[in-house]
Amino acid sequence: MNQPTAPAAITAAEPLVLRVDFGGVCTLTLNRPKQYNALSSAVLTALQEQLDSLAKDTSTRVVVIAGAGTAFCAGHDLKEMRANYELGATRALFDQCSRMMQTLIALPQPVIAKVHGIATAAGCQLVAQCDLAIASDNATFATSGVNVGLFCSTPSVALSRNVSRKEAMEMLLTGEFINAQTAKEKGLVNRVVPLDGLDAELDKMIQAIIAKPAPVLALGKKMFYEQLEMDMPAAYAHASGVMACNFLMPEAAEGVDAFMQKRTPNWS
Repeated sequence: MNQPTAPAAITAAEPLVLRVDFGGVCTLTLNRPKQYNALSSAVLTALQEQLDSLAKDTSTRVVVIAGAGTAFCAGHDLKEMRANYELGATRALFDQCSRMMQTLIALPQPVIAKVHGIATAAGCQLVAQCDLAIASDNATFATSGVNVGLFCSTPSVALSRNVSRKEAMEMLLTGEFINAQTAKEKGLVNRVVPLDGLDAELDKMIQAIIAKPAPVLALGKKMFYEQLEMDMPAAYAHASGVMACNFLMPEAAEGVDAFMQKRTPNWS
């Protein structure tokens, strides 16, 4: 008599976004390496959930966005988009992505993109939307949607707020790739290091940030993005009000007193 076949073991699916918390740093890693971490609707949902959680997490000082495998992020999942070839679904996807990108700006914590391999289309947008970016020397960047007949309209919002107008238009109109050093020269990334030095350079930046008082960084980040959207007189008026309030915060009182007394400030 044939023995009954044992049911196949059910393995839990890997999370689409991996989260690691350590020492006040939360690293969110896009986890679709075979698809070059393309931003499917499910990935955007998972990332949004983590970001919404971090917005209320006072123990997290810095957020890092990274990619698993050989790439940072290849942009939107074009296969998924073609399978849902309808205006409502497509608009909902871009609205979902735009909400996630704006959440990065709204977070009180500084957000750093840790970039290796390709960062294309919405992946390039993700780099531009982060507050800071460190890239390995093998990283390449492009707003390449135009190569498949899809102008990178939503990536242009973040890109044009990082690089000059003509540099942004060149990337958007040609779809050509630029290397990491060129991305640094254009202002898209802050630092470029060899791949094997990426973690060490990231840690240097993180430690420099964590050494500063979190309420002051949160206040400053919020003010910075608000003033960018104002004309100069309004921006100065807003910044003056924020800085005056900042000066009356206990962190500033401690910092200024420590400076005058030639000692290390105690912000704990």
